[in-house]
Amino acid sequence: MQPIDRHKVQSELDLRRGSDVYVHLETTTGSYTSLGPEKRPPVIAFVRNAKLNYQRGKVTGAGPYRVGLKLGEGWVYAEGLTDFEVNERGELLLAGLDNDGQLTVALQLSTTPFREA
Repeated sequence: MQPIDRHKVQSELDLRRGSDVYVHLETTTGSYTSLGPEKRPPVIAFVRNAKLNYQRGKVTGAGPYRVGLKLGEGWVYAEGLTDFEVNERGELLLAGLDNDGQLTVALQLSTTPFREA
């Protein structure tokens, strides 16, 4: 992965606009939060292989970034994104990493279902 380049990510979003895509959306404070002095419980949300078709995709912010996908009846968005890559399968992978390199948010788009982890 590399730091987000807004223009490259926007171009990738534009390529997928109007097509059926599978989304992976994950946000987590991670189990490591329960190890800190605050002993907070982890907070996690996870969606994998939800099929959608967005009318508009937009990357905003000055870093960390926000990516929003406008659907026919609403929005999907992820905020706090820092890094991205397009892998060998053509999947757009966006991630937000904290100062320790731990994943806090992920938004991934693919024209085929994501492989089971």
